[in-house]
Amino acid sequence: MFHPRVDVVVLSMNDRPNEEAAAQTTLLAQSGVDVRVVVVVGNGCRPEVVPPGALTVCLPENIGIPGGRNAGADALRDADDPADWLFFLDNDATFPCSGVLAQLVAEAQGHPEAAYVQPRLTGPDDVTTPRRWVPRLRASRPDRPGTITTMTEGVVLVRREAFDAVGGWPAEFFLYHEGLQLAWQCWAAGWSGWYAAGIRMHHPLTSPTRHALFHRLAARNRIWVAYRNLPAPLVPLYLAVWTAITLARAVRTGGLSETLRGMREGWTSRHAQTRRPMSWRRVWRLTAAGRPPVI
Repeated sequence: MFHPRVDVVVLSMNDRPNEEAAAQTTLLAQSGVDVRVVVVVGNGCRPEVVPPGALTVCLPENIGIPGGRNAGADALRDADDPADWLFFLDNDATFPCSGVLAQLVAEAQGHPEAAYVQPRLTGPDDVTTPRRWVPRLRASRPDRPGTITTMTEGVVLVRREAFDAVGGWPAEFFLYHEGLQLAWQCWAAGWSGWYAAGIRMHHPLTSPTRHALFHRLAARNRIWVAYRNLPAPLVPLYLAVWTAITLARAVRTGGLSETLRGMREGWTSRHAQTRRPMSWRRVWRLTAAGRPPVI
């Protein structure tokens, strides 16, 4: 029986061996698809948890999450006969049942306009979905499927055709908002995204602020995303809305000095970014999909 082939990229820094083993065990248990796996190490060490037959890419230094994912996708493309589908898996995310990947591919095949398909990400309880994990507005209803204009990067199925056409993940982001950048690249190229809310995956209920770099890089990269993608009249509008919200959060929850540092870094380095503003038609498509690119 023919099964669709899926190439899977898993990043590792040998920092959570138990979680990695669980993630890989549930990955290898997937049925109805042919899976090929690559493990990418970002800190110069050889991975210690590697599934049988996996390709291994050992990077000489930590080049960040999007750069590591690109290295994995490149290795799979260059190895032999790349699959039509790429799945990017956080090394502490797990599949709750054996049919998840096959269901995601079926959803993608049912939505040929979608460059990427996002499952619903929940905690290990299979119920709790933090608002930041819902890739659309109206996040209070994480069970509602539909077209989306961003993504939750750590568990997402992407068409290889679209991924290669837009140049993959933005490696220079290092961490944070690379999913928004990739999503907007796909939309600018004429694709869309789909949220398959009925398909679940599990992830520990962690906070992004646990990373020391969060406030600075999140602020810097948000400015880069706006400068890279938006028509000139929308850049100040988008940044004004985002800045007001971000500063209010920083004052309330902490990280204000690092947020301001990231804003300054993003603004002063914006001209080093490649600017490819989307057309006004794409702006309208994003707006019609429920996410005008000023929010």
